[in-house]
Amino acid sequence: MTTIDVFNHNVPAEDDFGYSQAVKSGELIHVSGQLSLDEAGEFRHTGDFAAQLELTYTNLDKVLDHYGATRNQVVSQTLYVVDLPQHAPAVAAGNLAYFGGHRPAATVLGVTELTFPGQVIEIGCVIDMKLPA
Repeated sequence: MTTIDVFNHNVPAEDDFGYSQAVKSGELIHVSGQLSLDEAGEFRHTGDFAAQLELTYTNLDKVLDHYGATRNQVVSQTLYVVDLPQHAPAVAAGNLAYFGGHRPAATVLGVTELTFPGQVIEIGCVIDMKLPA
């Protein structure tokens, strides 16, 4: 029987929108789009791509830590980027810095807007706990 384990950052948006940050089903963890929310659930770094990317990856690390997972167990990611042509080099550099030598599958989508005014990046992913850490 498969068990479900849900993780939340305990920010208001989780209740307001009715979602979880991550759901573990069996050995797979499906991570909702992470973004630059602080500990209180406030959106930070309006319009600042580099700062948003850093805080977004920090929030993804919290999900990984909760499950005892590592970046090497991320098997796929989806990145949503406002003004992709402008930010593509920073997306690539940030991805390389975050994952090092690990190469998960990736889909990068240019979008016109995201949830918060001034939000320019959101990243969701899938983690496979069967992979070596």
